[in-house]
Amino acid sequence: MSSIMKSSAPVEPGQNVSHAFATILAHNFGFILEWEGKARNWENIEGVHQMRVAIRRLRSAISLFRGVIPRESSQHWFDEMRWVVGELGLARDLDVFIDEGLSHAAPRLPLPGAEDLDRVARARRARAYEEQVVPMLASDRYQQFKEGCSDWFTNRRWEGQPGKKRKADDAMNGKLIPFARALLDKQERQVLKTGSNVDRNDAEAMHRLRIECKKLRYAAEFFRPLFMGMDAFIAHMKGLQDLLGLMNDVAVTQKLLDILLAEENDHRTLIFAGGLIGWRNCDFFHSLNRFDAVWEEFTEARHPWWKSSALASNPG
Repeated sequence: MSSIMKSSAPVEPGQNVSHAFATILAHNFGFILEWEGKARNWENIEGVHQMRVAIRRLRSAISLFRGVIPRESSQHWFDEMRWVVGELGLARDLDVFIDEGLSHAAPRLPLPGAEDLDRVARARRARAYEEQVVPMLASDRYQQFKEGCSDWFTNRRWEGQPGKKRKADDAMNGKLIPFARALLDKQERQVLKTGSNVDRNDAEAMHRLRIECKKLRYAAEFFRPLFMGMDAFIAHMKGLQDLLGLMNDVAVTQKLLDILLAEENDHRTLIFAGGLIGWRNCDFFHSLNRFDAVWEEFTEARHPWWKSSALASNPG
């Protein structure tokens, strides 16, 4: 389990909403700085992975708090985070493809070409790191992002902006626990709306459900220190997220093979690639039979944010 997952941002019941938002951003931003050195090469693939996780959590925090934090204050940093994630994307996808997809399938598929496809994938990964990841991390734009975004949340630049309405100001200064309860309820309703009667054969619809589930899990993790039982709630989501993640892996594998094989005509490589796609699709459709069970487990999970707070004497 990664260090990001082991610890939650140190939000406290006594904080107002604005302070808690800054705390969540600062906590997750720290992981970007912690892992960026290791992200410069693939000797430790956790570098790129953990940077992407941290940035996605930051983007989710901005999205989840958007009803309180003015969009005009956050949009620039939201867009810059999208750029960073995009520059890391191909390298991360190839890391997973090589270390998890190919290594898992190669011993089990009785086909020639596994080593050939591995060679092609490793060469393309080297290019992704050399042409995208390393230049991005060394760029002026990335340095400006780190400095500017850190200043933005450290000094809570969204507060006291000219023209800001009194209602928005009151919301920022509001108590955290009622806000957290309302936000978790809202995001859970969004998951239920997206997932109820979803066409499980519609890749785009399932992808939307995966995104909404991830935002709910992140919200639960953000507010974990406030409510007893959040770990159990997150555990109830695991089966659903694993299944949706598998579907996403299949889609990513197909896109990667399009990239890797665009200029490849080696017969053995093409044979193994075709077998790999069939393997991953078969794996997914077998797993899809569990959708009703994992969906039911999620919908029956208890809501710890309505049971208790970390400080019973300060229920908000």
